[in-house]
Amino acid sequence: RPAFAAAFEKARQRQADIEPIDTLLPGNEERHMRFYVNAVADGTGEGAEESAIVYAVETTEQKALEGQMAQSQKMQAVGQLAGGIAHDFNNVLTAIIMASDLLLTNHRPSDPSFPDIMNIKQNANRAASLVRQLLAFSRKQTLRPEVLNLTDVLADLRMLLARLVGNDIKLKVDHGRDLWPVKVDIGQFEQVVVNLAVNARDAMPNGGELTVRTRNVTTEESKSLPYRELAPADYVVVEVEDTGSGIAPEVLKKIFEPFFTTKEVGKGTGLGLSMVYGIIKQTGGFIFCESEVGKGSVFRIFLPRYIAEARTAGEPGEAPAAPAKIVDAAKDLSGSATVLLVEDEDAVRMGGMRALTSRGYTVHEASSGVEALEIFEALGGKVDIVVS
Repeated sequence: RPAFAAAFEKARQRQADIEPIDTLLPGNEERHMRFYVNAVADGTGEGAEESAIVYAVETTEQKALEGQMAQSQKMQAVGQLAGGIAHDFNNVLTAIIMASDLLLTNHRPSDPSFPDIMNIKQNANRAASLVRQLLAFSRKQTLRPEVLNLTDVLADLRMLLARLVGNDIKLKVDHGRDLWPVKVDIGQFEQVVVNLAVNARDAMPNGGELTVRTRNVTTEESKSLPYRELAPADYVVVEVEDTGSGIAPEVLKKIFEPFFTTKEVGKGTGLGLSMVYGIIKQTGGFIFCESEVGKGSVFRIFLPRYIAEARTAGEPGEAPAAPAKIVDAAKDLSGSATVLLVEDEDAVRMGGMRALTSRGYTVHEASSGVEALEIFEALGGKVDIVVS
């Protein structure tokens, strides 16, 4: 009311450029309205009448788009920050783990310091796991996508999920008929489903029901779904639904942000859902969550349908991946080759050089690509292996 009174007073004084008034519609606070007040000159002098034109425009859609854009920009900024920190921290951890490995090779298990060195390495590996989750959120990890049928993937994963959720929670897997293929990294997709299942389990401490279902969504259907961010296309949808405690609206807005958690200190890193978000986004998909306090939550993952590119006759297709060779852990890794080690992080380069020289290799180190080329030319190209 004060804003309207001020606007009418300005109109009475026949002022131009009166600020519009943004407000919520009485009785329906989900609808946003913007009112414009314009002064109208009707005559002059003492007989002039004071009047104004007021017109309203509904801005609900505009406000929703503004909020979506702000959230998208926020997640992008946080992702860039997290990715930068993770990259630098990963270099530090790599140096620590390499130094630990070198120390372990020079100590017997019976040495008093051996358990301490092992403890350093184990904790560094734990920290490296957190870094990988940050890299997943920032979409900077390396994915190895392959064409998959999610029915087979979830069938193989069912036993693991049943063990994770325990006996008090009923697990139901509802496979959609004739699912379209998708192209995803199977390891990362399994991690997504496991993380969502663990979150659902934690939301049902007294038991409940966890349902994982899949289905196809056509382009036409995707247009009618209430997700503005979702681009119209064919998708395979994976839903993970629980009957747990639900998520409050103010918390729901932040669940995909890194380090945000409602768990007690020491019981959660706040990286599980942010990693899920990053993996799905890097795959080219979308993830949304709907929840009601006291009734449960449902996470919906939209993965683009994979359609193989048409190939002309005689054009080679993708060659099947060669089976990985099993490396004998006890195999002697020593050698006498000439190695050019290229690494810009001093600590990592030093650790790599020590590890290689201890195995008998002749190592030339370079801190940049330019320096590596200079060394390569100085050696007359007599380099057997380049490590970078």
